[in-house]
Amino acid sequence: MSVSPPLAQLNDLFEGGGLWAIVVIAGVAMAALLGFVFLVLFARYFKLWLRAFFSGVRVWPWTLVFMSLRKVNPSVIVDSKIMAVQAGIPPISTDQMEAHYLAGGNVRNIIRALIAAERASIDLDWQTAAAIDLAGRNVLEAVQTSVDPKVIDCPDPRRHGRNTLDGVAKDGIQLKARARVTVRTNIQQLVGGATEETVIARVGEGIVSAIGSSASHKLVLADPVMIAKAVLAKGLDSQTAYEIVSIDIADIDVGDNVGARLQADQAEADMRIARAKAEERRAMAVANEQVQRAVTQENQAKVVLAEAEIPLAMAEAFRRGGLRADENGNVHEPRGHAGNGQASVGA
Repeated sequence: MSVSPPLAQLNDLFEGGGLWAIVVIAGVAMAALLGFVFLVLFARYFKLWLRAFFSGVRVWPWTLVFMSLRKVNPSVIVDSKIMAVQAGIPPISTDQMEAHYLAGGNVRNIIRALIAAERASIDLDWQTAAAIDLAGRNVLEAVQTSVDPKVIDCPDPRRHGRNTLDGVAKDGIQLKARARVTVRTNIQQLVGGATEETVIARVGEGIVSAIGSSASHKLVLADPVMIAKAVLAKGLDSQTAYEIVSIDIADIDVGDNVGARLQADQAEADMRIARAKAEERRAMAVANEQVQRAVTQENQAKVVLAEAEIPLAMAEAFRRGGLRADENGNVHEPRGHAGNGQASVGA
């Protein structure tokens, strides 16, 4: 059977012990293919590696290729390392940045926050910043708020739909207050600490309590700072992500006379109770009157029955001879019967 020249050469290699030569050729071809793929990928990130090299960031070329294979954006990691090196913050390993990126974190935002914290002399390291970022908080905004405190309206009309905090002093006068709370971020309590909503709620509760404990609304109007002092003394920023710097009473107005209104309502309620009790007594009197009328009618009926028996008794007496009528029509007992009766009664 005839064999084609290439197949014949391959057959000669097998027969002449050239198997190792084939393996070597295959290995070289595979290495050449991998090298070509690596060069293609490296060419894609060559400018990025060159920029990192001249910025003082030591990143190996194959590291960039492996980043792309691990679904990590090399531009994000290199840019972040360049920012960190140029800012002079403590070095952060590439593996830490990659791990945070794969966990869904914002690496660039963390580096910016670390740079801002370094400039403001705030104690913030990579681990804390990464934990804050993965917890869903904006770590850069937290650092900025720690440097430049922000002001919170209490209450916030956009969140709660009301414009004032209403409290009633001991003299019954209602006061309507609005406060502005200046807070800075507490980096150490940012993970697990209560949010801005809790701060607003606590401050609102403290203001209402301070107004309610005042003996007179005039004292509050004369010195609104007493409310702020009373609220600050309670330590309302405990276990929160913020530290309260100051509380300022922006506005305070006099509302309704709640005490007088409550007294009027109480008087009206007492009057209704008195009317109900009077109506109850009147109904009982009417019922007793009806009972007495029934008893009177019953007694009258007994009298009529007794009167009806008198003629019968007289007729029975006439029939037995106990009574007689004279020629003048007078009724009397016979004399002998009377004497016998008296005698019998005497016996």
